Amino acid sequence: MSRVLTGIQSSGIPHLGNILGAIIPAIRLTQDHQNESFIFIADFHSLTSLKDGEARKRNVYATAATWLAFGLDVDKTIFYRQSRIPEVAELTWYLSCFTPYPMLANSTSFKDKSDKLADVNAGLFTYPVLMAADILLYQADLVPVGKDQLQHLEMTRDIANAFNHRMGAEILVLPEAKISEDVMIVPGTDGQKMSKTYNNFIDIFLPEKELKKNVNKIITDSTPLEAPKNPETCNLFKLYKLVAEPDQVAEMREKYLAGNYGYGHAKKEFLDLLLEKYGKMRATYDHLMANPEIIEEKLSIGESKAKLIANTVLDEIRVILGYR
Repeated sequence: MSRVLTGIQSSGIPHLGNILGAIIPAIRLTQDHQNESFIFIADFHSLTSLKDGEARKRNVYATAATWLAFGLDVDKTIFYRQSRIPEVAELTWYLSCFTPYPMLANSTSFKDKSDKLADVNAGLFTYPVLMAADILLYQADLVPVGKDQLQHLEMTRDIANAFNHRMGAEILVLPEAKISEDVMIVPGTDGQKMSKTYNNFIDIFLPEKELKKNVNKIITDSTPLEAPKNPETCNLFKLYKLVAEPDQVAEMREKYLAGNYGYGHAKKEFLDLLLEKYGKMRATYDHLMANPEIIEEKLSIGESKAKLIANTVLDEIRVILGYR
């Protein structure tokens, strides 16, 4: 059995790109009985940029509610908030004392902002060590990552290897990357990759009228209503194709090619599809957000399990470092 660990950002309500590209595939992974799955909400990491405590709490609830609404089974998955396992902060300090400065200075998360050092806090600089602690504290075997995140996992392996070598014992498991070659890239309303950074995302949990406005922002070309349209170059069609069933996609393709079918019609069909396909998830999300005590209860199940494992691993490290 492989122990698989995934960390998720708590930067607000997950958008359609997050749901299609990360949440649904990760939930499928948890349904593989050969895996022991850990999914955590990285609310410690968010402090590098977000200082508003109330906003952070809302973001955590929104993130958890989305995963639960899409069917994450907390009885089969260890689902928890990073901050409720303070042992990760202790391990971060231990590992930071084995991590050379040049490694951190070379990390992408730091280099991307190093031209404005006044904006770089110590948390951002040591971000890779906290990420390593997230993984190593649970002795994870596999970590699903995108190619852009591979550097951080390599740094985790280097830190673990340095610790094991210096202490003369194979205490920390060196995790392997699980890279999916067919990661779904979901376009935003402007055709770029859907992202909160670009403000081009679709929030499927908006009330219907607001969701309609959101969908109507999808940029299309100026082809007249009566003219045939090319589905292969249409951003709206690409989004519809990612959500719809094959027969629905084929039907809309025919409408595009036949003409007398406007982008307004296509946007209405896409809106109707979102409301129908995700109706149950929208209702569950709203119920959870209105009753945060349910979210707390669900998270507490995983947090109790995670804490037991974290302390077992950390106790061994404390002993070898002379703190026990």
